[in-house]
Amino acid sequence: MAEGGGQENEAEDKTEAATPRRIEKAREEGQVAVSRELAGLGALAGGVLGLMIALPPLGAEMMRGFRGAMARSHELVPLDAAIEMARLGLMAALPAAMLAAAGAVAATFGQTRLLVSAKGLKPQLSRINPLAALKRLFGVEGAIEFLRTLIKLGLVGAALWWAVGDIAGLPALLHLPAGALLARSGQASLDLALAALAAFAAIAALDYLWVRFRHLRQLRMSRQDLKEEMRESEGDPHIKARLRQIREKRARSRMMAAVPKAAVIITNPTHFAVALAYDQGGSAAPRIVAKGADAVAARIREVATESGVPIVSNPPLARALFRLELETEIPPEHYQAVAEIIAYVWRLGGRGQAG
Repeated sequence: MAEGGGQENEAEDKTEAATPRRIEKAREEGQVAVSRELAGLGALAGGVLGLMIALPPLGAEMMRGFRGAMARSHELVPLDAAIEMARLGLMAALPAAMLAAAGAVAATFGQTRLLVSAKGLKPQLSRINPLAALKRLFGVEGAIEFLRTLIKLGLVGAALWWAVGDIAGLPALLHLPAGALLARSGQASLDLALAALAAFAAIAALDYLWVRFRHLRQLRMSRQDLKEEMRESEGDPHIKARLRQIREKRARSRMMAAVPKAAVIITNPTHFAVALAYDQGGSAAPRIVAKGADAVAARIREVATESGVPIVSNPPLARALFRLELETEIPPEHYQAVAEIIAYVWRLGGRGQAG
């Protein structure tokens, strides 16, 4: 009882739709939605097509052979006549059987998208467990299967009833000539085959929708399953956060190493600090080699003071440059302001606090 309750609770927890990765993983394990009715429809369609192709030429030959055998029945050995008729019948049935098999294979591979997996052939002890079999037979699955059978019988019966038409007119067919009787029989057989195909097509469509619904229902996931899948695909969030911290720490170390080589530090004066490097003899514009806010800004000012790099307070310019990325040149709209600061620092001729 405890085990059954656990399974029910587990089923209740699986409230989320299966992700594409979960569906693909199940497919790799051989779990796909396959409708037997759709495979049966493919076999029936192939068989009907084979009969329509083979019967017209072979049917006439069979009739001639049967007529000759009856006319020479006193001369022929019964066994030889039976073998000849069996050969003609086999020739008529062989194309139908081959096309029926091809139709079933095509319908199956069409559903599985050419999937070939041996995992589905592994024996499952639950399938041979008598208790599990009784539960499937008399449980909800058995009731659903019984209802499906009734629906199939109803659809096929209605289609055949429509194809047969007026039953009261059947005795009149016996008074028709042989040729007309054969033509009427062929037309009636074709009508029956088409009606059966239509009924089985409706059954196969409904069955495929039902099988696919059950397949997706069995693949449903719990919220914990979604978290584990996300962790597997994107990595553990804790590990990612730790790696991000390591990368930021290394980037900050490289940034601090560039501060002593800067030409000037522009501050807010306390909230922001931006270090600019400039090659006096080069043609490139000054570029941002370090920047920071609050504690990082304080550390930049501290390193700059220790290294003797001039610090200039210009809040508007500091806020504007702080929005730019590291190792980028300053935009043209800031050329004049930065040039004035660098010229001011050069005029001082010293290093340290520039004011």
